[in-house]
Amino acid sequence: MNAEIKTTDDTSIFGVELVRASTSKRLANYIIDFIAFIVVILVLSFMAGMMFPSFFADVDTNSTSFNLLDRLISTILYALFMGTVEWLMAGKSLGKLITKTRAVNLDGSKISAATAFKRGFSRAVPFVVLSAFGTPCDPWQDRWTDTLVIDEKLSFGY
Repeated sequence: MNAEIKTTDDTSIFGVELVRASTSKRLANYIIDFIAFIVVILVLSFMAGMMFPSFFADVDTNSTSFNLLDRLISTILYALFMGTVEWLMAGKSLGKLITKTRAVNLDGSKISAATAFKRGFSRAVPFVVLSAFGTPCDPWQDRWTDTLVIDEKLSFGY
């Protein structure tokens, strides 16, 4: 069989046509997923504060080193959160569930756990969000992991 890959707005391989999700859907995914992450962190922080109140009493939130450490830990937790969610939900996240999109390998197959975590950690790169604004929407986390986010309603054979 001769495989044909279109690199513009859709990908067609062996009778499966994968249509890239639009930039607006990708932005909606990001916003929804980021809000979900914040809610999870707030709930977990509240529970930890209730269980270990003395730990949080000693934290100096005004120091520069705390702010840097907070950003580093938040970035790592976001990467782990997104990697875990995309792995457990077969390429979906809460945002992708709502917008009916999914992350898949370039051949349309399900992403592996390793790929999901690579996608998660590639989001830690500064300005990665800005890489998604273009036509077609092809952000760095897709390019670096050989994946794409498809629109499930418009994709054929998926």
